[in-house]
Amino acid sequence: MRRSILDPWVAGLAFEFGGHQWQPRQSRLAILKGPALAGPLGEDPDQDWLTALRRGEDVTRRLLEVAEEEAPEQAALVVEADTLQSALKSLRSGREQRPIPWAAAIERLTGNDPDVAAVILVVKRSR
Repeated sequence: MRRSILDPWVAGLAFEFGGHQWQPRQSRLAILKGPALAGPLGEDPDQDWLTALRRGEDVTRRLLEVAEEEAPEQAALVVEADTLQSALKSLRSGREQRPIPWAAAIERLTGNDPDVAAVILVVKRSR
């Protein structure tokens, strides 16, 4: 659950669960801890959910807090320039870049922001 749901949720990234694609900004997350529901599920999803709520404990906040504390720092920097070449030149010269939250960067990339002209992805080398 941590890698497939909580880590993407904390980073503001889409993830797949139950055969559906979920967007954190368009969804609400609820994690319940309790006994497994007996019998076939899905015949009455509303009733299944009510039963799970009655029998389980909502641990969403606690698990999200742990995931947020342990999340790796993800830096997103904005460099304002007219072209990719001038952005690279700006980076080499040491000019200041503007940091933004990772989720805000993802929003700009997935929202087809017309002001985004290029993206530079830096990946750590594996040793």
